[in-house]
Amino acid sequence: MSDTRIHRLRLTLRQLETFVATATAGSTRAAADKVARSQSATSVALAELEASLGVTLFDRVGRRLVLNENGRLLLPRAATLLDKALEIEALFDGEAVVPLRVASSFTIGEYLMPTLIAGWKGLHPSAQVQLDVANTRAVLESVATLQADVGFIEGSHTHPSLRVEHWLEDELVVVSAPGVAWGAGAVSNERLARATWIMREAGSGTREAADRFLIPALGHLSLGLELGSNEAVKRAVASGLGLGCLSWHAVQDAIAYGWLAQVPTRLPKMRRTLAIVTHRDKPVGSTALGFISHCKGLS
Repeated sequence: MSDTRIHRLRLTLRQLETFVATATAGSTRAAADKVARSQSATSVALAELEASLGVTLFDRVGRRLVLNENGRLLLPRAATLLDKALEIEALFDGEAVVPLRVASSFTIGEYLMPTLIAGWKGLHPSAQVQLDVANTRAVLESVATLQADVGFIEGSHTHPSLRVEHWLEDELVVVSAPGVAWGAGAVSNERLARATWIMREAGSGTREAADRFLIPALGHLSLGLELGSNEAVKRAVASGLGLGCLSWHAVQDAIAYGWLAQVPTRLPKMRRTLAIVTHRDKPVGSTALGFISHCKGLS
């Protein structure tokens, strides 16, 4: 007679939900707000999970809880299991819709995502999309820590926890206030090198691409301002404070309406890649896969 043993689960979804919330929020206090429980109940659930697994999942750094090696191993698996549980709940609740969490860099988030999300909601009227717009570094971090299901970034970045897939081609252009007298023909690199530039902040995909193209050609950039959004750069340039280098997607309407002007230059074409980012260890959910496919229809 065979010895049949039933392995009973020691883990609960509540414990895993608490763990994921703590991992993304950095403390049990902040996690308690996310899961709508008291801080003491959150701490107990986390302690029970660690006791069940027989390992610690966090290192304490000051007042923050930082994932250790065990926690990093568990996080994508726990998040996947919670996603599946939400999908199961939604099967039997016509009111329940699992929101899609999208993180996007500024150029994509401000100028491409609104149309893409509107089209997606037109096809799926009950769909919920939570869009977080940040610079490229923050988008990568958001997907890596599972705070977003999918990310959209500018440039060819790599990250050990992420898959980065080519999506679209984009082109950067140099812009100025309208009415600047550049003379006939293309503006020389020497004249561009003497100009004052209004640029995006370090860490943005647009700034990284602009530096990669402009500095080798011009030798240096005289920075007048570094600003945290495309719109701020456009307004500063339109006010005559200097030249800007931004995505064509960001400036085409302003050029068409006449409050920015494209500067003809002798620079080579400044083309870059826009990319889709997903987590390596967490399977992409069906909703996110559908949205990615919808966005790829733009290419």
